[in-house]
Amino acid sequence: MMERVQRVNIAVQPRSYEVWIESGLLTRAGAHLRELFAGRHHLFVVTNPAVRRKWGKKLMSALAASGFEAKFVEMSDGERYKRLTTIELLAEKLSRLGADRNVVLVAFGGGVVGDVAGLLASLYMRGVDVIQVPTTVLAQVDASIGGKTGVNLPAGKNLLGTFHQPRAVLIDPAVLSTLPEREFRSGLYEALKCGVIGNAELFHQFEQNKDKILKRDPAALEWVIAESVKLKASVVSADEKENGLRRLLNFGHTIGHALEAETGYRGLLHGEAVAWGMIAAAHIAEITGKTDPATAERIQGAVLGLGSLPPLEIRSRNILQRLQADKKTRDGVVHLVLPRQIGKVEVATDVPEDSIRQALHEIRRLSHL
Repeated sequence: MMERVQRVNIAVQPRSYEVWIESGLLTRAGAHLRELFAGRHHLFVVTNPAVRRKWGKKLMSALAASGFEAKFVEMSDGERYKRLTTIELLAEKLSRLGADRNVVLVAFGGGVVGDVAGLLASLYMRGVDVIQVPTTVLAQVDASIGGKTGVNLPAGKNLLGTFHQPRAVLIDPAVLSTLPEREFRSGLYEALKCGVIGNAELFHQFEQNKDKILKRDPAALEWVIAESVKLKASVVSADEKENGLRRLLNFGHTIGHALEAETGYRGLLHGEAVAWGMIAAAHIAEITGKTDPATAERIQGAVLGLGSLPPLEIRSRNILQRLQADKKTRDGVVHLVLPRQIGKVEVATDVPEDSIRQALHEIRRLSHL
């Protein structure tokens, strides 16, 4: 069992911050934030209607108990609302409500809310503080940590964004109890990714104890979240602005983002797209001789073992075109993170286009089995 509270440090400049992980943390959120913001009273909670209905009252009660005056600022739910127009609408709401440069934003929701609120915080009044309070598995293990913010363009995902680190991240695994099953599994793929890129024991737990994890066993789930956070913390602390090591976190994401864009951000949840991207990357690694067939099979088996994924109705030509628009592509060369073994990956720039085509054909075939 874990300690009651885990604190994971994110060592970035000019100011490090902590990720707090504790079941029931939401009811004590105000006390934690009072440690950071003595003398400041005004908070604006950026959220969506679904999260507000389920958990808003509990958060607001905790904030009020610690002397904060908090107001909700709502945005629509879903990846298709991760656009600059949403940033503008939220900024106008903040202005009408009297938010000044001393305001603190609280991103209260999943990855979309976190990315949008983070970008809003980096832009409003040329930069205000933001706290991340993630409410999905995906946001808790990945999106809320590391300061990446962004919105989408029709050409691709997260093509507009900034690095804007939060003052703290508050993770309460208890809020996952109301998460729909599909969204819950979608987030687990991001945790599995952490296992592939740098934590073989985490990957092994998915192989050995997936039933406990899928049943949301509290101890098993908290351990998975904490291990994922620690992995991301170590990477972000070493490479805040994605100049080297941090690129490894993109395992499964390059092709995954192309799949999301190609399906109009409607057919696939983010984690599901990453899941197909991880399988594709494993096949590319096997085809190009960067990993052995057994490792590729383990990755595919672990991904598909978490449940069925949506079928893919895609054309390889379109996906290849979208890869050229990916923000990680340099001078027309696609950068793919490929597995060498469980717990070790590398960035490859020498992947033949035909190998990518073969992998896309394979995931399309698998999706219709």
